[in-house]
Amino acid sequence: MISERSSEAGQGGRPPKGAREKSVREAGTGRPADFDDGSGSAAPVDASGFGLRGWLRWFWRQLTSMRVALILLLLLAVAAIPGSLLPQRGADPNGVVQYEDDHPALFKVLDAFPIQAFDVYSSVWFSAIYLLLFVSLIGCVLPRIAHHWRALRSAPPRTPARLARMAGFSEQLISNPQASAAERDAFAEGAIDEARALLRRQRYRVEVQRATSRSGQLEISASAERGYLRETGNLVFHLALLGVLVSVAIGGLYSFNGQKVLVEGETMVNQLIDYDSATSGRWFDSARLDPYRMRLDDLSVDYVTPDEASGNGTGMAKNFTASVTVFDADGRERAETIRVNHPLRVLDSPVYLVANGYAPTITVRDAGGEVVFSESVPFIPQDQNLTSLGVVKVPYGIDYEGEPTQLGLQGFFYPTQAETVDGAFTSSYPDLTNPMLTLNVWVGDLGIDEGVPQSVYALDTSAMTAIASRTLDVKPLELTIGETVDLPDGMGTITLEAAPRYASFDVMHNPAQEWILVFALLAVAGLLTSLFVPRRRVWVKALPVDGGVRLQYAALARGDDPTLEQAVAQLREQHRERL
Repeated sequence: MISERSSEAGQGGRPPKGAREKSVREAGTGRPADFDDGSGSAAPVDASGFGLRGWLRWFWRQLTSMRVALILLLLLAVAAIPGSLLPQRGADPNGVVQYEDDHPALFKVLDAFPIQAFDVYSSVWFSAIYLLLFVSLIGCVLPRIAHHWRALRSAPPRTPARLARMAGFSEQLISNPQASAAERDAFAEGAIDEARALLRRQRYRVEVQRATSRSGQLEISASAERGYLRETGNLVFHLALLGVLVSVAIGGLYSFNGQKVLVEGETMVNQLIDYDSATSGRWFDSARLDPYRMRLDDLSVDYVTPDEASGNGTGMAKNFTASVTVFDADGRERAETIRVNHPLRVLDSPVYLVANGYAPTITVRDAGGEVVFSESVPFIPQDQNLTSLGVVKVPYGIDYEGEPTQLGLQGFFYPTQAETVDGAFTSSYPDLTNPMLTLNVWVGDLGIDEGVPQSVYALDTSAMTAIASRTLDVKPLELTIGETVDLPDGMGTITLEAAPRYASFDVMHNPAQEWILVFALLAVAGLLTSLFVPRRRVWVKALPVDGGVRLQYAALARGDDPTLEQAVAQLREQHRERL
């Protein structure tokens, strides 16, 4: 048997000085002899002879290159910026109308083709970038999948003749001058078998190779490779990106998004006609909306009290909870709660709580005492303490100076009324501690008979006359809950009946939403795998020589692998213990 006396050389060191790789270069070019510029020959490329097919091939190669894919991805991110800065018709149609009113000249430029700044995500230029990125990813991924599949089925690479050139090279001599040639060969076979078993336990693909050197010396080696998951993760990442793009496209075509404001006690029906505003994809069918009703029973809000606050924290909301009752199509009902960032999923549609405020219940009577208006009108909060602005429009039933007129009321609601140093009213706390409603009164033409849509939160006073305002002798009307005051000039009375809360809900329907999540998680998993799984090739060679057997260890990293030499050293130590 061969003794266990051993010696080591070059452990963890660099290749010998004389073992540098030499490159054969073409005369006068400075390039390696195997350099390929893609033209198929070393001769200069003649673009004039491309032809249509050649130009198409060139365009396809450019489109499917990594550089172009990254440029398209960057362009897509930049192209989405206008959609975040400007209101979009699909998400905020009222904001678009308001922008047109505020900037009429600029609006015409931004809305013109092909800019389409208010329809960014459906514009021609955004769709072009989107589709080009989609095609580029397909062209990049599919050839790489085929190449990776062939690599998975192929054997590990052959052991290099000179392992000293590789990273982490080390060798040890197992010496026994008395051993015969057959004993040395048998020991070499056993050493490589042990190395193969050790590498397989470390999840390497291993192949034992035998060769004869030029001097006639037998060389037995174990060639191992692992880290194919790195490329697999890379491919999974790109395929997941394709999945996200496809899912987003399908979701955009079949999605639905509706907004509804409900006052406590009101009920909404999940039908297109019942929503205050709604947007849908081009291929969305309203018949696919799930049949159900939802009633807002109560909206409770917890605020930071003065005793709990430190600094300016008084009045900040701690929790919003909407208590609702859902009525299914079969008549069953169930009580549910909706909180901010905790939507209620009704069948396939999540329902989000997005806003809240007060909706004063206002009753207007004419001079004869007949009710001409009685509704709960949502007021829009203007600050943290819910100082709210609202509009009441009474289109008929009121006479002014003996003639029928339309009545417009523009007011502020103060949940906890207080006065500033200049005498103006404000709210000092968002809860109903000292509620007050002030109303400016306008008479004239509301403009609702012209067939032009109007916002329910704005009052067009261009054809109206103010008869009660801070700038007139007749001051704005002031009402507390349960109080009735007279309208100017004997037109009638107005009563603040109550101040219930309202909640704004956002109902979504996106059949591809779950798939977007799945592909996003796959993309993250693939990216992490491609970043942290090292791609390595490891070789263990046994050389029977005079006086013993020389064992050599080396490795090669495919990419950055700072622990490569350490891994080779550990393999050498474990292998030595098994011999």
